[in-house]
Amino acid sequence: MNSHTGRNVKAQIAVIGSARPSKEGYELAMEAGRLLGREGVVVLCGGLGGIMEAVSRGVHEEGGLVIGIVPGARHDGNPWLSARISPGMGLARNYILVNSADGVLAVEGGLGTLSELSFARQLGLPIAGLNSWDLPELDLFRSTRPTEAVAWLLEQLDV
Repeated sequence: MNSHTGRNVKAQIAVIGSARPSKEGYELAMEAGRLLGREGVVVLCGGLGGIMEAVSRGVHEEGGLVIGIVPGARHDGNPWLSARISPGMGLARNYILVNSADGVLAVEGGLGTLSELSFARQLGLPIAGLNSWDLPELDLFRSTRPTEAVAWLLEQLDV
């Protein structure tokens, strides 16, 4: 049983980050996706390109489940998604994405990522960051290694 959710369900981890990452950020997200896919957690992301595409691809390569919460039409999204949800709310989907998660992994990121991190902190979710924002108010676990960040997050969720 997942003690964070209190139910016999798989943990849901949101992976957030920029649509225009560095090459290193893309590789970090893809490796994190592989690790999460192997663990069998449900991965949520914004469903588009960049970090979202990289994590989706990594999860897909391991046969895992990755759901994109896309800002536009339901047919939008990267080709590696298992499913798409389109709330038709544009950037407001950032809150929906984070509110649907048990924990958050941020990889690099811009202002959209910062908004998601703020929501996650306000919701009291555990947050791990890979080369992401360094603001004390976020109180996130910082790392440069996907194995370490994913392990920490899974430990927080008792997965």
